[in-house]
Amino acid sequence: MTAKNLTKEAVAAMIDHTNLKATATREDIRRLCEEAKTYRFASVMVNSAFTAFCKELVAGSGVLVGTVAGFPLGQMSTVAKVFEAEFALSDGANEIDYVVNVSDVKDGKWDLVKAEMAKMTEICHFHNAGCKVIFENCYLTKEEIRRLAEIAKEVKPDFIKTSTGFGTGGATPEDVRLMKETVGDAVKVKAAGGIRDWASCKAMIEAGAERIGASAGKQILDEFRPE
Repeated sequence: MTAKNLTKEAVAAMIDHTNLKATATREDIRRLCEEAKTYRFASVMVNSAFTAFCKELVAGSGVLVGTVAGFPLGQMSTVAKVFEAEFALSDGANEIDYVVNVSDVKDGKWDLVKAEMAKMTEICHFHNAGCKVIFENCYLTKEEIRRLAEIAKEVKPDFIKTSTGFGTGGATPEDVRLMKETVGDAVKVKAAGGIRDWASCKAMIEAGAERIGASAGKQILDEFRPE
């Protein structure tokens, strides 16, 4: 993908406006939602305790409500992730970003990884919600990233995502490109983690990202210049 001919509105519509901090207050989340409506971001991305609150605040605006499951470590049972996702979906979530079990990836338990991805995708799609699978690439080898993307190509969640933003590293154009080349048009790619300006956002888009997770959405748009 190229950033040429992109408008500021098109870029805004690719951004998940994010606040996943443990210290986020209701006022912080209220501000997040107001900004998302003003800038017409794709969604607000929050922890699940705020799902219903956000749903009320963005009602009628076209802004989606996204939340997370198994976040940020992914180190719990699939049953726990499913319960968390279903709770958020019942509160009105439109999208769920869940974290894979990196230990299962490292141990080569690909059958468990695939089964969990299939279950989470099934739950989300049953509720007409999007499913994003967070890889946490900073802990993975290139081959592990490729293998996860190959599984996603079979399972078909809506997005595969680079990072939680809470690991030792965030998104890189190299990883985005690898993920996109592996899944092709079967699954979209979301880049998240460390994207704080238009230059880094542009690099992710040109590498193949179709959604951007960022808490700096306003800064990205303020710096945007059409080519």
